Amino acid sequence: MSTDPTFVSRRDWLHRSLGGFGSLAFAGLLGAARGAHHAPRAQAVIHLYMEGGPSQLDTFDYKPELETWAGKDLPFEKPATVFNSSARVMPSPFAFQRHGRSGAWVSELFPHVAGVVDELAIIRSLHHDVSNHSAACYKTHTGEAMAGRPSMGSWVTYGLGSANEELPGFVVLDCGQGPSGGAPTWGAGFLPADFEGVKFLKGDVTVPFLNPLERPAQRQRIKLEALASLNRQRMEVVGPDPALQAALASYEKAARMQTAVPELMDVSGETAATKQLYGMDDGRCALFGSRCLIARRLIERGVRFVEIFSPRVQADRWDQHGGLEIGHRRNAVAVDQPIAGLIKDLKARGLLESTIVLWGGEFGRTPSSQGRDGRDHNPFGYTNWVAGGGFRPGIRYGETDPFGYYAAKNKVHLHDLHATILRQLGIDHERLTFRHAGRDFRLTDVHGFVVDDILV
Repeated sequence: MSTDPTFVSRRDWLHRSLGGFGSLAFAGLLGAARGAHHAPRAQAVIHLYMEGGPSQLDTFDYKPELETWAGKDLPFEKPATVFNSSARVMPSPFAFQRHGRSGAWVSELFPHVAGVVDELAIIRSLHHDVSNHSAACYKTHTGEAMAGRPSMGSWVTYGLGSANEELPGFVVLDCGQGPSGGAPTWGAGFLPADFEGVKFLKGDVTVPFLNPLERPAQRQRIKLEALASLNRQRMEVVGPDPALQAALASYEKAARMQTAVPELMDVSGETAATKQLYGMDDGRCALFGSRCLIARRLIERGVRFVEIFSPRVQADRWDQHGGLEIGHRRNAVAVDQPIAGLIKDLKARGLLESTIVLWGGEFGRTPSSQGRDGRDHNPFGYTNWVAGGGFRPGIRYGETDPFGYYAAKNKVHLHDLHATILRQLGIDHERLTFRHAGRDFRLTDVHGFVVDDILV
């Protein structure tokens, strides 16, 4: 927590001006910070979201059968996909090799991640049933294919709160245009607004409206004192008001962030070796590398959930319905070294054991071709990987069929992945609920099983 005298005086002044109502709201009047149900293995999550759907067949799910069947039709009925592309089998244009003590197959797209493959639990049997981007984006983040449900980051901060009162519990790091699902992807849904993800933008203005616009600066204090007085009088008359309490908590958080955020984003004190580790000296991956470094700094400061959206190096990001080879190469170069650097840095600092790093997109791709050199959407069998946070390192869990179309062995539904991540954070996914519209809701709805086989 900051010890800057200017910050402390502003924080204490605002707390007194709000009569303590802001802190009370922050601490639990809105139902926040319920605490863990059991001893956690992890304290935080970094979600590396690869917008568009990376192809499992060209990254971490090696399928030599595709070479044998190249140009032939799939020997089974394929499901309807978004574009109902051809049934012609398309082998991967990328070479695969085994890496690490675990001998995991990794494509040439990820030479840096291949160097830390023994830290990964590669889940090759993930599946759900949503084939279009926005709905699958919502499904991946909220467990439901429609907008309006709370994001996983919101559920986590609702359940556990933040370990840093100066920063939001849930931070989204922007690399340009956001995901196809837009703001509901990191929204709080029907949870109190305090649990929504706070988006940190790239560029000079990290958080819009964070810096006071009033001149002189004392004018902001006069305005807030007047507003706090009016709000305090109203609460003395009508009693607790969740909406008003959320607003008061946001004022208090904003005052803290005015000092905490600039210090957080200033990486000038990081060593040249650290910046190089994250690829910040390489223009192809410097943007994502800077976001990964900021994510580490956020986790160090007690932020509970950080999400980074992959940069838009192509108009379609990882969504290659055509030009898969060049598109996937460009996307991989933009993230490969920063991801490996993040894992190495977390481990070196003793943070990987308590931090879950989750990588993946909203679905995978088909083994059949779309056009000459593209792949269609495939949610029926795809790959994510997890590192740290008590997940078993150096394993491959689950399998797709020989063509990589359907999850076939040790299948892991998206709800199961959510339940397992919550488990490692000390949360029982069946007990973390919020009553809305006459019934209790949860991240996994009425589904989900913890996958014990991928846990230490």
